[in-house]
Amino acid sequence: MNEQSEPSAAQPVTGTARAPRGRLLGTLAHDLLTLERDPLPRMSRPRWLARLPHAVVIYAAVFFGFLTAEQMGDHYHDKGGTPLLAAILTGVAIVLAMFRPMAGWWLGLLAAGLIAWSVHDNVGQGQTWPWMPAGVVAFAPVLLLVALRVPPRVTVAAIAVPIALTGLAELLFKPEHSQSGAIAALLLFGFVGLLGYALRATRLARGKLVEQETLTEEERAQRTLLEERNRIARELHDVVAHHMSVISIQAQVAPHLVENPSDELKENLAGIRENALEALTELRRVLGVLRSEQPDDPANPHHPQPTLAELDGLVDNVRSAGLAVTTEIAGIRRPLAPGVELTAYRIVQEALSNCLRHAPGSRVEVGIAYGPRELHLCIANSAPTRPAPPSPGAGHGLLGMRERAGMLGGELASGPRPGGGYEVSAVLPMDPETKKDEQEA
Repeated sequence: MNEQSEPSAAQPVTGTARAPRGRLLGTLAHDLLTLERDPLPRMSRPRWLARLPHAVVIYAAVFFGFLTAEQMGDHYHDKGGTPLLAAILTGVAIVLAMFRPMAGWWLGLLAAGLIAWSVHDNVGQGQTWPWMPAGVVAFAPVLLLVALRVPPRVTVAAIAVPIALTGLAELLFKPEHSQSGAIAALLLFGFVGLLGYALRATRLARGKLVEQETLTEEERAQRTLLEERNRIARELHDVVAHHMSVISIQAQVAPHLVENPSDELKENLAGIRENALEALTELRRVLGVLRSEQPDDPANPHHPQPTLAELDGLVDNVRSAGLAVTTEIAGIRRPLAPGVELTAYRIVQEALSNCLRHAPGSRVEVGIAYGPRELHLCIANSAPTRPAPPSPGAGHGLLGMRERAGMLGGELASGPRPGGGYEVSAVLPMDPETKKDEQEA
């Protein structure tokens, strides 16, 4: 068998170990070569100090630019246009690092290389090279601005590269009688890198703390809202559900308490019990929505909301209670948005309930007209034929109908009719979102 047909056991391990190392170096090289914009964050508090770091950086850029030109000319006796160019590059590198940290870092390295090349032949006894005292200090703000915005591994690389280039330059091109600047550069750059890392970690930790505090406030508000809704649900259940259950039981028991009850009495009592049970079912659905943390979550569906398709059942229910109701539908009957369907149904339901309470014995006309862009509703009743019994409650029915219509961008009007009776009319947009956009515009 050919010995080279299968790799040895050590070969896959070596390949696997090299792959992550290669990816790490590739990512690091990409981070060093990126020129993406990353502006220096403003100070959040106080507001009048928001731009202070930017002003300090600009002042440092001007100061180190002048210091570089002065030191190259007076201490290294480098004359001509090169000191001016080096000073400009040094200042621009610091300012550029405020907005594009890695671009400023590369420009700072270029300025340092230009200075080292320009003063190489003029280095005197005891003078440092390749870093001038002003040059090594001027590069520190650039490293600090880099360390404030980049991950720690990039900061380490941004410090290691100039130190490595410094050692290589001293090994190959160091002038006679010059002093090494590598130790001073290593100490200063290391300190600046640690300072930048600490400030960046503090800023990120503060940002996470603010984010966590915001989430905590939202959770607290959500919990308070849920507790209030649970309280309302308990009160509704204790008050309404109890009485509706009593009504249902009494309506069921009542025929047995009367000797030879008539069929009409049995039918009316059965209707009362059926309405009470339906009200209990609707109440339980509403209480379930109140108690739910996410009532609109499609993953937790509740009982389907009523629509105009169930209008006939609603009208039949009212007729069984002794009210004469006629309906008339104009236009092409078609499904509408869920919110429009529910609002229209609730308006008709509340209007018919008002007729039962306040206009006993009246004739009620329910009209629904499907227009091109709007749905028209009209519920009108004639004058009552007998006195209305006293009705307990705060009388919020009309207000609730008006609020429902207003939420969709529609209108609702109500008032007495000239010949006696009462009328409720509403206009609901077919597309509530479009209506809201038109109103906002």
